[in-house]
Amino acid sequence: MTLFIIILLAAIFILAIFIYNRLIALQNQIREAASDIDVQLKRRYDLIPNLVNTVKGVANFEQSTLEKVIKARQQAIDISGLTPEKAAAENMLSGALRQLFAVSENYPQIKSNENFLRLQEELTNTEDRILAARRFYNQVVSDYNTYQNQFPAILLKGLANAKPEPFFELENPHEERKNVQVQF
Repeated sequence: MTLFIIILLAAIFILAIFIYNRLIALQNQIREAASDIDVQLKRRYDLIPNLVNTVKGVANFEQSTLEKVIKARQQAIDISGLTPEKAAAENMLSGALRQLFAVSENYPQIKSNENFLRLQEELTNTEDRILAARRFYNQVVSDYNTYQNQFPAILLKGLANAKPEPFFELENPHEERKNVQVQF
């Protein structure tokens, strides 16, 4: 009987170690995924001033559109971490960039500028990388949030300081899915 209790306690202890290590591993994956998003966002932040300067240099472009892009970029840079506020600022920046590209369609001298086209392609590729990084982050967060609330991990989540992590998502999904309306 004593041997059975010792084996049972050893099994429980090994299971607890496994669960604790899994929670820590998932927390580290979330940090890694967040870092990947930050790298791609920085790349986008670095490309935007070049794009704005190219547009300014090519045509007498609509100043309000450029100001929206510059303001949205600065707001996104000023917020650190992957918080709902950061997601909202990034969504505003994405919308401002979409509007810039939509408005630029009405300026043939911009559409034919090689530098603008190259920057537009780089920004499009960067946006795709950001979306992929966000999807990966949200998948890891989903795995983590699910795992920590499942039995028996729920019993040890306090030991691993496991708290639900927020998703990096659209602030207003319905509005974000609408096409940009450009009026002159």
